[in-house]
Amino acid sequence: MSFQWCARSCGRTIAGRHCIWHSAGMSRQKTKAASSAQKNPRPESAAAKKRRAAQILSALKKRYPQPRPGLEFKNPWELLVATVLSAQCTDARVNQVTPALFARWPDAKALAGASQEELESVIHSCGFFRSKAGNLISTAKIISADYDGQVPQSFEALLKLPGIARKTANVVLFAAFGQNEGLAVDTHVKRISQRLGLTDAKEPVGIERDLLELFPREEWGDLNHRLVAFGREVCQARKPACSSCELEPFCPRPDGAQA
Repeated sequence: MSFQWCARSCGRTIAGRHCIWHSAGMSRQKTKAASSAQKNPRPESAAAKKRRAAQILSALKKRYPQPRPGLEFKNPWELLVATVLSAQCTDARVNQVTPALFARWPDAKALAGASQEELESVIHSCGFFRSKAGNLISTAKIISADYDGQVPQSFEALLKLPGIARKTANVVLFAAFGQNEGLAVDTHVKRISQRLGLTDAKEPVGIERDLLELFPREEWGDLNHRLVAFGREVCQARKPACSSCELEPFCPRPDGAQA
């Protein structure tokens, strides 16, 4: 067998193109490059992300063909009250509290005459009961005086009410009046949209903005209900069921890493 100089002119000879020393080095370089590519994947284009969002929506529609809100209510006022109470509280707990609340104060005009102490005693188990009671009574007085006891149907008017932020306004407008003015971002929507790589934002306003760009307006309200249900049943905070997840083919984090 005839030998030749290493192609890199290192002074070593080998029967092939490169010596063993350089071959090992090239192998290490390839491994390092592959590892780097895994850690720093090519950024997803806006068009590709939108296509993936459509696939995610299709899968969620298949799982939840008729999504429903988790809160129980009979009219817009009951929904507004229940949504305020649901902050930092489960829908199940709120649904246990509201029957007694509405039996005692059935509408805004009735609640406007309640005392802070009375309302606090009824909603105590929902957490943050002092601030929630104060906000609800103040809101009831404004709605009674300025809107004849009816919940306003505009985003701007709702945001002026005490204790009403974007999430509550979006929930009330869609579930009570069928208006898609935005997308309510709660803890489930935030967690799932981040895990799916649909947003890099950390705050609800930024997350909402990113999601509104990815999904059709007519889907916003139902998408919230679907993501909330999916977060409770599948993509849970501590133990996501990635192995049985319908969204796994579209998820960049199939290992369930915390978001």
